[in-house]
Amino acid sequence: MTITRRLGLALAAALVLAGFAPAAGAAETQVAVAANFTEPAKEIAAAFAAATGHKAVLSFGSSGQFYSQMARGAPYEVFLSADSDRPKKAEQDGLGVPGARFTYAIGRLVLYSATPGLVDGQGAVLRSGRFAKIAIADPAAAPYGVAAVQTLQKLGVYPGLKSKVVMGSSITQAYQFVATGAAEVGFVALSQVINEPGGSRWLVPAADHAPIEQQAILLFTGQKNPAASAFLKFLKTPKAREIIRRYGYEVR
Repeated sequence: MTITRRLGLALAAALVLAGFAPAAGAAETQVAVAANFTEPAKEIAAAFAAATGHKAVLSFGSSGQFYSQMARGAPYEVFLSADSDRPKKAEQDGLGVPGARFTYAIGRLVLYSATPGLVDGQGAVLRSGRFAKIAIADPAAAPYGVAAVQTLQKLGVYPGLKSKVVMGSSITQAYQFVATGAAEVGFVALSQVINEPGGSRWLVPAADHAPIEQQAILLFTGQKNPAASAFLKFLKTPKAREIIRRYGYEVR
C-alpha cells in the first residue's frame, strides 16, 4: 500500500469518526463566498466532497453584492461573508437561520505591489506617494475596502491619496488592478498573495483597522438541505481550519 493511499485511508477514517461518513444520498449546496476566500474555499470544497460525497457549488464575489442578491431571492444556501455585519443582518432580516452564524476566519490586510522594492516593510511608501494609483476594494461592498480606508485614515494619508484611489468591485478586482499594473500598489487580502512569489508587500498591523471577522451563516433556503448544514459543519473541522490557517487567516 502506498503512503498516499495510507494517508487517504487515515483521513477517511478520521472523518468518519468525526461524523463525516460519505453520504449515501449525496447532495449539493449553493455557497456564496467572499472573494478574498476564493482559494481556501476551493480546497475546502474539494476536501468536503472527498469526505462526504456532497458537493459545494461555489460562487465568488463581494459580500455586499451577495447580500443584495440574497435579499432579492438569489438561491444561495450558505453565505461565507468577509465580515460579521452582513451575516448578522441576514439573521435579523429573516434570511439566515437563527443561531447558525459563526466566525470561520479572521482576515489580514496587505499593501502589495507587483514591483519588487516599491512597498517597504513599514508601509512608508504611502507617505512618500511614489505611485500614481492605489487600488482598494469598494468599501460599500467589501469589508477589506473598509479596512483599507481605515488604515489610510489612521496613518493620516487618506486626504492626500484620495485622488489616486481606484476601486475594485471586490477584493479580487483590486488585486487584479495591482497584478496587471493598472495600479502600482493596492490593499489586498493576505490570502491572495501569501503564495505569490516576488513583488513587495507590507502586512498591515491588525491594530490599524477594525478586525476583519469573517462569519458564515446557514440561509433559510438551505435549511432542509443536508449538504448545506454538512458544509458548515465541515468548515469547523481540523482539516478545514488547517487550510484556512495556511492561507494566512487566524481562526478561533
